[in-house]
Amino acid sequence: MSRRKTERLLNLVICLLATGRPLSAEQIRHAVPGYDRDGDEAFQRMFERDKNELREIGIPIDVVRDPWEDEPGYRIRRESYELPEITLEPDEAAVLGLAAQVWQRASLAEAASGALLKLRAGGVATDETVGGLGRAGGALELRVDTRDPAFPPLWEAVRDRRVVRFDYRSSGSESVRTRTVEPWGVVSRRGRWYLAGFDRDRQAPRAFRLSRVTGQVATLGRPGAVEVPDGVDLRSMVGFPEEPVEERVAVIRVRRGTCQGLRQLARAVRPAAGEPEEWDEAELPFSDPERLAGWMASLGSDVEVVEPPDAREAVIRRLKGTLA
Repeated sequence: MSRRKTERLLNLVICLLATGRPLSAEQIRHAVPGYDRDGDEAFQRMFERDKNELREIGIPIDVVRDPWEDEPGYRIRRESYELPEITLEPDEAAVLGLAAQVWQRASLAEAASGALLKLRAGGVATDETVGGLGRAGGALELRVDTRDPAFPPLWEAVRDRRVVRFDYRSSGSESVRTRTVEPWGVVSRRGRWYLAGFDRDRQAPRAFRLSRVTGQVATLGRPGAVEVPDGVDLRSMVGFPEEPVEERVAVIRVRRGTCQGLRQLARAVRPAAGEPEEWDEAELPFSDPERLAGWMASLGSDVEVVEPPDAREAVIRRLKGTLA
């Protein structure tokens, strides 16, 4: 739908909602921008199409026939147009808040925040803070992280059903190979995002962890080219790790007085040998260097990964990408 048509339909709805009495077609023609530039016949065709489109999307336009008038009048009754009062239980409101936070770093951030804003404007209390339920078991914790750079283009490829190509680093290996995939869906498991689809290179269904996608994601072919098989279970495709994950230890320099969360998770924290007094050295367990790099890069100049080399290089790639 063009921008001009969208504005005209919106103006028509506002006009018919705001009027205190039914308006004739001629009155609407002069009151609604977008109609006044057309001839009589063109206006009648356009007005009929607009009325039908509004009714198809559920907006009721009443036709009022006055015996004292030659033409019928039109209006939208506010009570039939407005949604009923929205009421949410405390746990439902908390889930809404958590769902909005899931997308706060992804391409749906604007839509999620807009939906919450509309609910609050309608008097619905939504809980956007983690732990808003106040249950006895402790606070709710949001565990879904969408900071993976590959998330937005892969999600769009799934939506548009387009083939993708990307470079992928296998678990526990420094080798990077190019994959061409027919994407079926993007799934979260234990705080990590996976792409499930058909790997054209291996000629088999596969799951790919987004944190292991390196470089840019390219789309191939036209939209609608990918067909998702009937009955495919995306969650079962990512139900088990692709390969056994070995836990490793990273040595990280941490500026004294900062990064309390990192310090709590570290196995050991000690003054950095041969360094100025403002630095400590932490031993932090990790399994995925790319995921560790995303966290370390977000802490800025307060941390520096010393070893292992692949984790240090992953942080450098992240920072260079941000700079670019």
